[in-house]
Amino acid sequence: MSLTSRLAKFRHALIVPIALASLASAPVFAQPQFMQPPPPPMRNEPMPMGRPGFAWDRGHWRWEGRGYGWVPGHWQQMRRNARWEPGHWEARGPQWFWMEGRWVR
Repeated sequence: MSLTSRLAKFRHALIVPIALASLASAPVFAQPQFMQPPPPPMRNEPMPMGRPGFAWDRGHWRWEGRGYGWVPGHWQQMRRNARWEPGHWEARGPQWFWMEGRWVR
């Protein structure tokens, strides 16, 4: 058996599984995309008096499937050598994503 005939068989052996995999995954890409509306403006939530050893995490809107619900602010226990970076909504094209708050060193 020559080298070219072996390579041709190998090529066909790769093409068939790839073609089947692409056909099996096609319906995933055909599903409609849901576009959630942007979050409402932030509420004017008064920040409580300072609390030693804690950072205030302000309230925010949370997507609940059909609309937004308000999540009230709460206290986060301080971490050594870190500052609290509050969460925020971020637009990526027409979609909106909630970026969780986190501790930054």
